Amino acid sequence: MASESGATKTATEYIQGHLTNYTVNYSGSTIHMDTVITSWLLGAVAFGLLWLASRAVQKEGVPGKVQAFVELVYDFVDGQVKDMFSGDRRFITGVCFTVFVWILVMNMVKFVPVDFLGLFTHLFAPHWKPVATADLNTTLALSLSVILLVIVLSIKAKSFGGYMHELFCTPFHGPNIVAIIILAPFNFVFQMIELISKPLSLALRLYGNMYAGEIIFLLISLLSAAGIGGVFFGGLLHAGWAIFHILVVPLQAFIFMMLTAVYLAMAHEAH
Repeated sequence: MASESGATKTATEYIQGHLTNYTVNYSGSTIHMDTVITSWLLGAVAFGLLWLASRAVQKEGVPGKVQAFVELVYDFVDGQVKDMFSGDRRFITGVCFTVFVWILVMNMVKFVPVDFLGLFTHLFAPHWKPVATADLNTTLALSLSVILLVIVLSIKAKSFGGYMHELFCTPFHGPNIVAIIILAPFNFVFQMIELISKPLSLALRLYGNMYAGEIIFLLISLLSAAGIGGVFFGGLLHAGWAIFHILVVPLQAFIFMMLTAVYLAMAHEAH
């Protein structure tokens, strides 16, 4: 297979080239520059457009089509949060809306043909992984941020002492101080397992689906390069897989958003 520079690549080299991050070493750490640049650029564009839409509403007074669509999405997210949290949900809705929009636009890069971005990125990087959510660093960072908010909201809702009591006295409650002390280490271990499983479930689910989807797109591209017949069948497969991803891309953002809402709502609940 021919690369953008005209060099011939094997199928393995072609796939690895698209799934290898462009890294930069800094102070002993490795930074995935393609993930950082893509995620922040898409976030700036998406939320910049949302900010402009909100400004337009304030100036005109009557929402247009863009404003109506944004309100529809926000009301949808707010409705999901309302079903699981009865208190002041403005902060939780804001977090869930941000998570949903950001993950959605990062996932939507999958609709761009796999070799199209390479026409530009190869000018300054040997390889570029375009889908930021196909990088475990992105999904882990998002999920750990959510869990940090869960801990903060738990302490805010229950006080620091109440949260510590939950960590060491749930799910087993002792009848006296001696039993509480004996059961405390077991309670703490169970609570840590539950806490650690939340970011892992969030991160691995999103990462696994996006990474697997990228591999299949690349395999279809390899088929498209195998002569006229390959182009025909590869085109059909590309169309079918892209249509399927019209459902997968928003679904993965929705699942991450829903789990975020569940975890943040649970932070206000007392055991």
